[in-house]
Amino acid sequence: MTLLVPLLAPFLALLAIPQEAVPQDSASREDAPSLSLEHRMLVRCSAAFALTANGQVNGQAGALRYPAMAERGQEFFVRASAQVMDEAELDRAQISAALSAEAQQLRDNGTIDDVMPACLGLLPAE
Repeated sequence: MTLLVPLLAPFLALLAIPQEAVPQDSASREDAPSLSLEHRMLVRCSAAFALTANGQVNGQAGALRYPAMAERGQEFFVRASAQVMDEAELDRAQISAALSAEAQQLRDNGTIDDVMPACLGLLPAE
């Protein structure tokens, strides 16, 4: 189990950086691009997978109900983050902030179980 921690470090590191969220409405801050519905979904699923992977590493029963996230979840996280950064023209700090804010919202609202069914269909094939 401890072998998974080094694999997950870059996966979870983005969620640990406390920053302001990327505004969803570009009118609220002209220099920050808004995220499309697709981009917001990719960010939400990435955050859900990261939280689930962290829960699995820590043996949390709720997280263990889902498929292992160490490889497929990390692959999705990396690819989705790169896609959103590229298409929405975000820098590393902005994507990190968006992921952190989404993870915090999922935690605060207890909605990981609500989003996981839709997100699981987006995972790359085994």
